[in-house]
Amino acid sequence: MKYEETAYPADERPVTTLFMLMSVDGKISAGASDELDVDKDFPKINGVKEGLHQYYEIEQTTDLWSFNSGRVQAKMGVNEKPLPDKSPVSFVLLDNHHLTEHGIRYFCARSQTFVLITSNPEHPAFAVHEPNLRIIYQKEFSLRNVLVSLRKDFGCERLTVQSGGTVNSLFLREKLLDFVDIVVAPVLIGGKDTPTLIDGRSLLSESELSELGVLKLKDCTVLENSYLRLRYKVIR
Repeated sequence: MKYEETAYPADERPVTTLFMLMSVDGKISAGASDELDVDKDFPKINGVKEGLHQYYEIEQTTDLWSFNSGRVQAKMGVNEKPLPDKSPVSFVLLDNHHLTEHGIRYFCARSQTFVLITSNPEHPAFAVHEPNLRIIYQKEFSLRNVLVSLRKDFGCERLTVQSGGTVNSLFLREKLLDFVDIVVAPVLIGGKDTPTLIDGRSLLSESELSELGVLKLKDCTVLENSYLRLRYKVIR
């Protein structure tokens, strides 16, 4: 089923939490190549692999709605993976051209409700007819309107964001993050081109400082094997 873009009041959106695994220097990938990925590479690194399970255990306790991007999921191989079992989570993916028809069917099989957001009228999702697939088509992308639609049309009250640094930056710049929940792995990755927690457009002037995300620490938990969990409330 396809939903056209509609303008909604800005305050009728889910509570959002950015939940990510990152290195001590803020990297969310094992390198700048799409061939490198923390899910694939961290389990191979001595000193990192021993405590990695804690991130996935915490992930199982996050919200029942999860926001991600097609690029990240294509990098993780969903266009080739066998269809999975149903999970209790509803997935929301922002994608214009990274997911194939198989990738769409993968998330239909995995999700309670699968919501695809796209500005591509030729997206392969339009050829898929699954009862739990919903498509939000926007000629001009509006993240705020997407979030309000998720709450108004699909009953999404709380949303966990687990996307790439570019999409994460949209949430930050548009002031659409409420909480940040970070698991820090005991490793330094480096590299100016390696994706970070927040990428996207850089601030260039003093007038843009109002776009900063200022955080209040709510909890700091020392995990096993030198891992940390940091939880913040976004206050501006």
